[in-house]
Parts: sequence; C-alpha cells; structure tokens
Amino acid sequence: MTLRVYRSLSSAMVPLSPALVSRRLRLGKEDPARVGERRGMSADVRPAGPLVWIHGASVGEVLAAAALIERLRALNLRILLTSGTVTSAAIVAKRFPSDVIHQYVPYDSPRYVARFLDHWRPSLALFVESDLWPNLILSSAARRLPMVLINGRMSQRSFPRWQRVQGTISALLDKFDICLAQSKTDADRFTALGSHNVIVTGNLKLDVPAPPADGNKLDMLMSMTRGRPVVVAASTHPGEEEILTETHRTLAGYFPGLLTVIVPRHPDRGEAIARMIEASGLNPTLRSHEDLPTATTDIYVADTMGELGLFYRLAPIVFMGGSLVEHGGQNPIEAIKLGASVVHGPHVFNFTDVYEALDSAGGARRADTQEALVKQFGQMLADHKAREAVLTASERVVGQLGGALERTLSALEPYLLQLRIEMGAANA
Repeated sequence: MTLRVYRSLSSAMVPLSPALVSRRLRLGKEDPARVGERRGMSADVRPAGPLVWIHGASVGEVLAAAALIERLRALNLRILLTSGTVTSAAIVAKRFPSDVIHQYVPYDSPRYVARFLDHWRPSLALFVESDLWPNLILSSAARRLPMVLINGRMSQRSFPRWQRVQGTISALLDKFDICLAQSKTDADRFTALGSHNVIVTGNLKLDVPAPPADGNKLDMLMSMTRGRPVVVAASTHPGEEEILTETHRTLAGYFPGLLTVIVPRHPDRGEAIARMIEASGLNPTLRSHEDLPTATTDIYVADTMGELGLFYRLAPIVFMGGSLVEHGGQNPIEAIKLGASVVHGPHVFNFTDVYEALDSAGGARRADTQEALVKQFGQMLADHKAREAVLTASERVVGQLGGALERTLSALEPYLLQLRIEMGAANA
C-alpha cells in the first residue's frame, strides 16, 4: 500500500518538477547545463555492448566504487555511473577515466525513470550502500534487470526507521538478487528487513586507492610550510570549525608557527568559516582565492574540491571531521594510506567497525571534547615516536580489514561471466 501511494504521488508531482529544479538551481544543487538528466534525458549516446550501471548517492559512495570500476574496465566492460550531487559529478570528472559515463540519477518519478532506462538499457545494476529509490528499483525489476546491492550499509539510525515501514523496505530489498553487506551487523539488519540472499563482503572503502595529488601544488605547499608544525582537519561540518579554531589558539602557545588546515566537507562554506576565524582574532587564508598560506596565516581554509590527497600528504596528523558533531564521521582510510596519524571525535557511527578496530589497536586517537583534542594533537606534535606508533598500528588494521574488492568481484562473477558471454556473441 505504501509503495502504491508513493508511486501515485511521485507521478502526480511531475508538474511541480520545474519549481523544484529552479529552487535547487538557486541553491547550487543542480548543474544548469545538465538538468535534463534529472528528467531521464541525455545528450550522451549509449555505447554498444553490455553496460554496467553503478549508482551511488554522492561522493563517498562514488569513490567507494572506484577500484571496482577499474577492475570492470579491465574486463572491457563499459560503465554508466550515476549519482545525485554536483560535488560527486565534479569528483567523477576529476578522478575517473573519460570513458566512464556519468549521469545525474533521474528524479524518482515513474516517467523520468522509464525515460532513463529506455535510453541506457543497462545490463547489470549495482547499487552502492543504501540509496534505495522505490521507482528506480521497481521499474528496473519490472524489466528483469539483474540488481545487486554492493557495499551494503544499514546504519544504527536508519535501521529502526526502516523497521517502522517493514513491508515497504522488504518489497524493495526483495528485488535485489544479492545484498553484499559491509559487516555482519549490516548483514543481520538487511536480513531482518527482508533481504533473502545476504553475503558479508567487507567495506569497499577500505580498498580504495589513495587519492591523487598534483606534484607541483604539493611542492609549493611544502615550501610555504617548511619548518612549521601542521595539522589537517578533513571534511569538517558546521560546529566543528569553531572547536578547531579554539584548539589552534591553545596549541599555538606551545607550538610556535603552528598551521591548522581546515578542509570543509562542503567547500561553499569557506567564506563563512574564514569570517568566523577572523572574528576570533586569528588570521585565515582561503585556498579558493588561489592564495597560499603565508608566515602570518594561522588557519588555512582549503575550500576547494578534490584536494584531500594533497593535504593528507602535507600533514602528519589528521583530524577526521563529522565526528565531533552527530554526523557519523568520515572515512579515515585514505589519510592512513597516505601516512597520516588519525584523531577523531566520538560520533563515528558511519564507520563503527573501522574505528572500533583502529581504536582497540591503538591505530587512532579519540577526542570527545576540545580539551581532549588539544591533548591528542599536542602529544603527537611533541612526540614523533608516538605519532609513528599510531600510524604503524593503523596501517596494520587497514591491511587486516581489506579484501572487500576481491570478495565483491567473486560474488559478482556469475553476472560478469554472462556479460562476457554476451560480448563474445556480439563479436562473433
């Protein structure tokens, strides 16, 4: 009943879509040159042969699929990658090969979804984590499109919400051939909600390659910060920058020349963050203004897109944002792979298993308050051996937790074999 009502309402809302698009354009949440994709239209031509469609909500999900996409491309499979945010589209353009076709996922109306599926005619659909749009799933299933949920995650927050609409989520999950879950906890939750074929494959985000960095830009930053202690706060959220600013103020009394780099999760907040820092009496510099930190810069606001690889390489200590506020934390794996010792706050439920393993092995430091953050930063700034011990432990944990990519490919092998057979028949 709930799904029938949803499908009726989503059809009836189509006449209101221009107003929705206009509002999202004003907020910078849509690309004006590509709004047609939201209605299932595309100027791109479907390539010949089998087409693997991978869908992820935003940046994190898209990057989680990066290594898998490389392995699929090595099998000469063409990839259609969909996501729903402007930031994810920018990341795809910057970090993915040009033959990976990116489209914005259509709004979840039967008309737009049908137009999208008619145009692209995917051969296999891989949904990353838990971005489950009813019309997209039901329409794909009606066309007998094989669907697999990969890197499946059911958070502590989402699980009780879905339990309240058990029939709805069960009807959606039933359409997937397999659910490949990140952990046993995720697997148990998916099973409880109605998934009939669940396999624990691990977290693909643990197998992501380290993000790239422009060598010239890195050299320039290194030369401008040489001799200064540097800490990076990555993917920060509102409420955290104020804490980090006061943390910097305290630590600068003990570590002269300290430079704190703040990389906001949403770069468009850079100007507001800089104003807050300035009002506190400290000197900020904005990267979006194409400025480099100078000797008088206290806090460098790196409000640009796709440069975390640069800053992870710059600093030996990284605070992972979204963890001092109840966002759920950000992925620490890339920072660890690039040699940074990780500090995080108490709210890491997006990566519970990862942080539990890191903390128990001494591979990360937890700071619940500003005072604790000062203490953890201070100890590692003062003692490089302590910092190295954290990094060594974290690298060991990451090695132990890896392997999700191979397990995912193994689970997908029957589908990939069928696609290879289709390719062979087409080429015969």
